[in-house]
Amino acid sequence: MEKRIKTLSFLTTLMMLFVLIGGAIVTKTDSGKACGDTWPLCHGEFIPAFTISKFIEYSHRYVSGAAGLLLLATTILVWIYIKRKDAKWFSAGAGLFTIIQAYLGAMAALSEPTSIVKALHFGISLIAFAFTLLLWLVFTKWGNYNTAEAAQSLRKMSLGFAAMIWGTLIFTYVAVYFGAYVRHTESSGGCSGWPLCNGEIIPELTGATGVIFTHRVIALALLLYTIVVVRIAVTRFRDIEQVRIGAWWALGLLVAQIFSGASVTFTLQSDWYLVTALIHAVLISGLFAILSYLCVLTIYAHFAQQLNVSKKNNFRS
Repeated sequence: MEKRIKTLSFLTTLMMLFVLIGGAIVTKTDSGKACGDTWPLCHGEFIPAFTISKFIEYSHRYVSGAAGLLLLATTILVWIYIKRKDAKWFSAGAGLFTIIQAYLGAMAALSEPTSIVKALHFGISLIAFAFTLLLWLVFTKWGNYNTAEAAQSLRKMSLGFAAMIWGTLIFTYVAVYFGAYVRHTESSGGCSGWPLCNGEIIPELTGATGVIFTHRVIALALLLYTIVVVRIAVTRFRDIEQVRIGAWWALGLLVAQIFSGASVTFTLQSDWYLVTALIHAVLISGLFAILSYLCVLTIYAHFAQQLNVSKKNNFRS
């Protein structure tokens, strides 16, 4: 049964990624109001009259619905057959944020959503995806962080380094929301060229130019901060395999994300814009999920350290 649940959790993760991609396509093609102010059906129909925008919006709704049903089935099986508490927490978290995501999607369909609501929708989708990925990882070798051997290794992680990892996650989430705000305020064209903005190191910080330039500054600051975190991970905590490899993955995805942002700038007026924008969304989803995994490791490290202290105290007494 565990193998079946592992397969279901992987499929759920994949479907959640498709939900993210579908949402990005809806946004980039301005198809969000293709079904008017109706939800979950499109103008009251299961299969509405065909237009490209309706097909994009309604396909996204179908995929979201399928992902929700798949997650429901996975969650039920996890709670019945799997004893690990973290698996149950991850499935519950995925379910909660999927419901919130669906609610925000319905709000966007039934009313005229603000840029903040649209950005929030993407941010919540990101959390739901991260929870489903964490659930799948439980059933892989990367989920063996609850073993005695892993605990022995994780005890070496310092509280300061754990705080830095959480800081990276929070920093990334802020960057995600600001990036979503850039999209939904149509500020992507505020800077022509990359890495300079309109040929200047510091351009005039007004309107769309100020918005997109701020996003670039945040991305640069996040990169520098992540480099510091990775350096610490591979020097002081290189014996913790999950942390070392996870940190390298985070840095690699962040660098790829930054260059994908550059490609978005260069393809704004071309047919490749939708492709580069989707790559940009997928990479940030992967980055956030990896950082979430590293944060889970810090929680287990804390428990391992507390357990070790408790054993020492019992021995002394």
